[in-house]
Amino acid sequence: MTPKRPGRRRRDRQNSSSDPRRPRATTGGNAERESRPLPAEPSGVPDRPRPGTTRRRAALAGLLLGLLAVVPYFPAVPGEFLWDDAAFTDAAAVREPSGLWDLWFSPTALENEGHYWPLVYTTFWLEHRLWGFDPVPFHLTNLLLHLLNTLLLWRLFRRFAIPGAWVAAAVFAVHPVHVESVAWVIERKDVLSAFFYLTAASAWLRFVEAGEKGNGRRGAYALSLGLFTAGLLSKSIVVTLPAALLVAEWWRRGRILASDLRRLAPFALVAVVITLADLSFYAGREPLAFGFSFVERALLAARALWAYALKLVWPSPLPVIYPKWEVGAADPLGWAALLGALTLAAALWFGGRRFGRGSLAGALFFAVTLSPVLGFVDYGYLQFSFVADRYQYLASIGLTTLVVAGAASFTARRPGAVTLGARLAAGVVLALLSVLTWRQAGIYRNEITFFGHIVAQNPEARAAHRNLTIALLAADRPEEALETGRVALEREPDSADDLNNLGLALLRLERFDEAADYFERTRTVDPRYPNAAQNLAETRRKQGRYEEAVAAYREVLAIDGDFALAHAGMGETLFHLERYDESLTALQRALTLQPNLPMAATLHRLQGRSAQALGRPEAAGFYERALEITPTDTESLNRLAMLRFGEGRYDEALARYRALLEILPEDAQTHANLGATLFHLDRLDEAVRSFERAVALDPAAERPRTDLERLRALQRQPNEDR
Repeated sequence: MTPKRPGRRRRDRQNSSSDPRRPRATTGGNAERESRPLPAEPSGVPDRPRPGTTRRRAALAGLLLGLLAVVPYFPAVPGEFLWDDAAFTDAAAVREPSGLWDLWFSPTALENEGHYWPLVYTTFWLEHRLWGFDPVPFHLTNLLLHLLNTLLLWRLFRRFAIPGAWVAAAVFAVHPVHVESVAWVIERKDVLSAFFYLTAASAWLRFVEAGEKGNGRRGAYALSLGLFTAGLLSKSIVVTLPAALLVAEWWRRGRILASDLRRLAPFALVAVVITLADLSFYAGREPLAFGFSFVERALLAARALWAYALKLVWPSPLPVIYPKWEVGAADPLGWAALLGALTLAAALWFGGRRFGRGSLAGALFFAVTLSPVLGFVDYGYLQFSFVADRYQYLASIGLTTLVVAGAASFTARRPGAVTLGARLAAGVVLALLSVLTWRQAGIYRNEITFFGHIVAQNPEARAAHRNLTIALLAADRPEEALETGRVALEREPDSADDLNNLGLALLRLERFDEAADYFERTRTVDPRYPNAAQNLAETRRKQGRYEEAVAAYREVLAIDGDFALAHAGMGETLFHLERYDESLTALQRALTLQPNLPMAATLHRLQGRSAQALGRPEAAGFYERALEITPTDTESLNRLAMLRFGEGRYDEALARYRALLEILPEDAQTHANLGATLFHLDRLDEAVRSFERAVALDPAAERPRTDLERLRALQRQPNEDR
C-alpha cells in the first residue's frame, strides 16, 4: 500500500455527494466545482493586486489597458465625417438649439435615420453646441467611450474572477473588428449603447450581491434598469442584456431560478416595449421585405455566426462592406454551418464535465448578443451585406473571454516556462492586433481612403464604387472619378445615380457632349430624376447654348419647383441672355429658397450686375451683400468702388480700392483707379504715386501714363493757376 492511497480516499470521501457540508451538484459532475468562483489569476497575468502588491501595480495595469484602448485608433482622430455621418451633420434637429425636442418627440425630423435612438443624437446635439461640426472632438468622444467600455469590462471580468481578465479586456480594447464602431462617428451608437450595457450589468451584479448582504438592493436594481433603458435608446442591440444576465446566472450557479426570471421580467418588458416601438417606427420609415423563408434565415444566421467567429480569430481582411453570399435552401455551406453550430452547441452542453459551463456560456453570449442582426428580422443593411464588424462590438466579448480564460486556466496548471511562454504569446498577439487596428483606423481619414479601401477588398460593393466616385468628384479628381464611375455602372447598368455621376465627371473634364449623353440616358432611366435634368441644363449653359439651357432649367423646375440650384442656374443663364428683369427674379427666388447656397456670393453679384445694367440704385446693395459673404470677392469690390466713384462718394470708393489692393497688390488698373480717386480727393502727391505704380506695373497702358503726365503738369503750375 502506497502512502498516497489513504489521502486519495479521504479526498474522494470529502467530495462525495453524501457529504452534508457541501451542496449537491445540479448538473454534471463538474457543476459543483464550477459553481465556486474561478481563480482570478490562473494565467499568471496579475489581474488584481495580491495582498503583497501595491496599488501602483494595478494603476499601471489600468494605464496600459487604457493606452491599448486609445493609441491604435489615433489615425482616425483627424479624419473627416464619412458617408452616414450626414445623418446628423445634415439634420436640422442637431444643428438648431431648439432641435432637442424634435430628437425625442418628433423623430421623423431626422430624415436619414430610420431608428428611434434619441440618446445618440442628443450627444451629437450637445457636441454641436460645444464645438460645431469639427470632426476631431466627435472622434475623441467615441474614443473616450471605448476607453470607458474597456475599463468597465476589465472590472466586470475581475468581479466574476475570470482567468486572464486583463488579457481578455486588452483583446477587446485593441481588436481590429472594433475599429468601425470606434473610428466612425455615426457608430457612436455602438460605443454609447455598450457603455450603458456594461454599466447596467455592473449595477445588476451589485444588486445580486446586495441581495445576499441585504444592503442597497432597490437602488442598484433601479440603476441597472435605468441604464438598460438608456442603452435601448442608444441602440436596439442592447435588448439582449436580460438574456445575457440569465446566461451569467446559469454560469455562476449551474441553474436558473424562478427568482431570476421574476427579477428580470421588468427588463424584458422595457425591452419589448422600446424595441417594438423602434421596429414599428423603422418599418414606417424604411419598409423592407427580403422574402426569406424560415429555413433560409436559419441558414443565413448559421453562416453569419461562423463568419463573425472566424473574423475574431483571423481579423483580415476587414473590408467594412463584406461580400454577400447566395441565400437558399440548397446552399451546402449554409447547411454545413448550421450542422456545425448545432454540433458545437451539443458538444458543449453534453461535454460539461470536460469543457465546463464557461465554454457554453461564452458561446451562448456570443450567439444571443448577435441574434438581432443574424437575419431573422429584416433591416436595411441586409441589402449591402449580411455581416458587419460593428455588430459584434459587444458579442465579441463572449468568444474572446472563452478563448483567453481557457488559455489562462490551461497555462496556470503548467510549469513556469509555459506561463512565461503564454505571457510572451499574449504580448505578441496584442502587438499584432494593435498594428492591424492602427492600419484599419487609417482608412477613416476621408471618404476617398474609406471607399477606396472597400472597393479594393470587395470589388462587388456597388455602393462603395458609387460613393468613391462622388468623393473623387468632391475632391476635384474627375479623371479618377470617371474610372470608378464606369466600374460602378458595370455592376448596375441601369443605375440613374451612376449614369449621372459619369456625366458629372465628363462635365468637369469639359467633355460636354459626352456628359450631355449620360445626362440624357439618366433621364431615360428615370424621367423625374431632377439632378440629371439640372446637370444637363448646366452643361448647355457652360457650352454657351443659353436658350437650350433655359428650356432644360424649366424642365427641372417642372419636376421640382423649389429646386434652388435650378433657379440659380436659370438666373445666370438669363443674365447672359441680357434678360435682366427675369434674371433678378430667378436669382432672388434661389436665395429665398436657400440663403446659404455655396454660390450665394456669386448670385448676389449677378443681381448687382443685372440691377446695374437696368440702372437701378439697389445694385450697390447687392454687391455689399456679396462682400458680407465673401470679403475677398474682387469683382464685387471693384464694381462697388466704381459705383461709389460715379456717385461722387470718393471716400467710400477709396476704401474699396484699397481693400482690393490688399488682395491684388500688383493690379495696374486698380492702382490707376485709386490714383483717380485720390485726385478727386485733392490728395495729389498720393495720386501721383498711385499712377506711377500703375505705369510701372503695365508700361503699355496708355491711360495711366496720360493721367500721370497731366497730373505732373498740374503740380508744376502755381497754386493760383490750378
